Amino acid sequence: MPDSTDFFGLTPVRFVIVFLTLLALAAAPGILSAQSMPAGDKLEKTILEMDSVFWQAYNDCDLNTMMSFVDDDVEFYHDKGGLLNSREALTTAMKNGLCRGENNEIERRPVAGSIQVFPMAGIGAILRGQHTFHGIANSNDNGIAYFFHLWAFRDGDWKMTRVFSYDHAPYSGE
Repeated sequence: MPDSTDFFGLTPVRFVIVFLTLLALAAAPGILSAQSMPAGDKLEKTILEMDSVFWQAYNDCDLNTMMSFVDDDVEFYHDKGGLLNSREALTTAMKNGLCRGENNEIERRPVAGSIQVFPMAGIGAILRGQHTFHGIANSNDNGIAYFFHLWAFRDGDWKMTRVFSYDHAPYSGE
């Protein structure tokens, strides 16, 4: 008769229980992550809501709220200003630039119909579109540009990790 502790010192029943428990624990992070990241219309709604809050904070010069959406290691590429490669550098640029006074000097508005969300498997989503900038103090400071944001979903949280703002041009529309 075989020994009842042939499986690493465990009875066959206990071995199966331990094996299945370890298997479930190993699979749990992937399952939980996949369930937490929205898909389809819910993904688009989530990204658009975060984008709206981010840009309202931008327009209000609410740097704490704005930077809460930005990854520590963000890379912000601007065709006129170059590269900022950390949340700290982006915060400093905002404090010394658009938000150096009591209020933001520029208001950002999305161009209706240009905003699109694209899922990125295992990463998050891309948000792209066009936006206009309107000088609050000087109406001649109006411009239009394209943007591309990579939103990464990590540990149940969304952060902008890569930001591109490019093809800036004067804008005479409302």
